[in-house]
Amino acid sequence: MIQTNAFDYINVLNRAADAAWQRNEAISNNIANVDTPGYKRQDVAFESVLQQALGNNRYQSMDDKVANVNLSRLRGRAYVDYANYSYRLDGNNVDIENENVMLAENQLKYQGLISSINQEFTNLQTVMK
Repeated sequence: MIQTNAFDYINVLNRAADAAWQRNEAISNNIANVDTPGYKRQDVAFESVLQQALGNNRYQSMDDKVANVNLSRLRGRAYVDYANYSYRLDGNNVDIENENVMLAENQLKYQGLISSINQEFTNLQTVMK
């Protein structure tokens, strides 16, 4: 983590990419356990954590909101999704088709975050020239 205002967006994007990677692992684990009796699907909450960290102050610019984010609290939170719900008689609640769609969506999101981080570094390089 870099401690200067020039890297505020990079630090937040880095945390978002970490959460997307964590979600990818959770989805992969769900897919691997699609036939495990009693297994409950897992997911990672990050978007709501980010929204809360940015706050609801509409009179503050996005730059100010990002600068004021507490990075130590900005982490993905793993949870068990619909713990009491099951699609099947064996107690498993993993829907393989849904998991595959979520995996593809998350991979696109991760690639977009990495592209954004790279673009931020390109912008910094341009400024330094």
